[in-house]
Amino acid sequence: MTDHTDDASCTEAFFALHHPLPRQSPGSDATTRRLLALAGPLPDRPRVLDLGCGPGRASLLLAAEAGARVTSVDLRQPFLDELDEAAEARGLGDRIRTVRADMGALTGPDFPAGSFDLILAEGVSCRPDRLRERCRHPRARLDRQGTPEGAAYRTGFATAVRDWQRLLAPGGALMVSEYVRTTGAPSAGARTLRERHGSLPTLPETTAAAVAAGCTVWAVLLHPDSDGDTHHVPLAERMESADRAVPGMECAPAATREEPAVRRKHGAEYGYAAYLLRPADPRWTTRPETAADREAVYAVNAAAFPTREEAGLVDALRADPEAWLPELSYVAEAPDGSPAAYALLTRCRVGDAPALALAPVATSPTHQGQGAGQAVVRAVLDGARVRGEALVVVLGHPGYYARFGFVPASRYGIRAGFEVPDEAMMALVLDDSAPVPVGMIRYPAAFGV
Repeated sequence: MTDHTDDASCTEAFFALHHPLPRQSPGSDATTRRLLALAGPLPDRPRVLDLGCGPGRASLLLAAEAGARVTSVDLRQPFLDELDEAAEARGLGDRIRTVRADMGALTGPDFPAGSFDLILAEGVSCRPDRLRERCRHPRARLDRQGTPEGAAYRTGFATAVRDWQRLLAPGGALMVSEYVRTTGAPSAGARTLRERHGSLPTLPETTAAAVAAGCTVWAVLLHPDSDGDTHHVPLAERMESADRAVPGMECAPAATREEPAVRRKHGAEYGYAAYLLRPADPRWTTRPETAADREAVYAVNAAAFPTREEAGLVDALRADPEAWLPELSYVAEAPDGSPAAYALLTRCRVGDAPALALAPVATSPTHQGQGAGQAVVRAVLDGARVRGEALVVVLGHPGYYARFGFVPASRYGIRAGFEVPDEAMMALVLDDSAPVPVGMIRYPAAFGV
């Protein structure tokens, strides 16, 4: 049975160690700025909801640099008091409003539907116990009996992403961090240390949870190692100087010391992944093609292009077992359920490394200009992320494909095997936890290049 008095003391000691830190979790101003840039243009004086804000480092940055009106939410009143003082001292008191609330139950007049342009939950794990409390002492988790927390990570993340969408204004975005495993099979040491707190989801598993919650993934950014230093280095210094006579402090340093120790030994196997998400376009249902769609897929491609060459390319790729990935042939449905738009990813190689080629992308003329093409491209890219794919290349219009995050492939040392304008040969890194391959793109034979 848990001793709630001791548990409360440990929790207070835990916060006593963390409260003076510059950051309550791995992160940096540079990463926050990068995420903000990935979100694209925001309205003037955007309305931002900063969940699990802690002492408000991100809130202050957004208010000062983006001119945002920030609602900063945390359960820990001392954090909110500190943020109020800092905002006043910097002349930002009129831009930051603090609210003591549970970020897993955002109801009432402070949180009306459609009221925020950006929701930020940076460095806050979205598992259910973290939704009830911003930072729960590890001992509380250890006291529970037989809870399979690997599933809880994914369920919590999906629940948060699904529920918070209600608060977004049209065109709004979510920037949500989650603790993830970046290797398929963790080493024995990492597995032993992390199993005490539940296994971690992989990047593809977390992506699948976001998609299942009704979002499309606009970008995924793994926090760099330096972001861990901003949290773990001062935390280690605090632990060394902690007064062990303070009630609960005898257990708090032992539990808190584990995180920096795991990071030192196994930091390449897990980390924070920041997801930029937007609700999927409700006008279009997207899905992998079925056998019943083949004739309609041919018709969409034949109608969308001046010749039937692209329609024939799909059939040729479908017959190539080394190139064809059936779960990455996607359609967007018209109201009658027939394909209105189509996007295909097939296996190619960059140098000797596997990659994906995006082609063709087609929209039936009767549905062009209505978002069907964008919806199906985002869906097939999400499908690739869920598979754990790392890289996509495309030869296409830079102005169109840049909206999905594609950049000139030459930035990564990737090149086509034929003459093509540099800006038209583009690449999108889906998983930056692995090195980006370098070299020439080797297309399937059906492309004829």
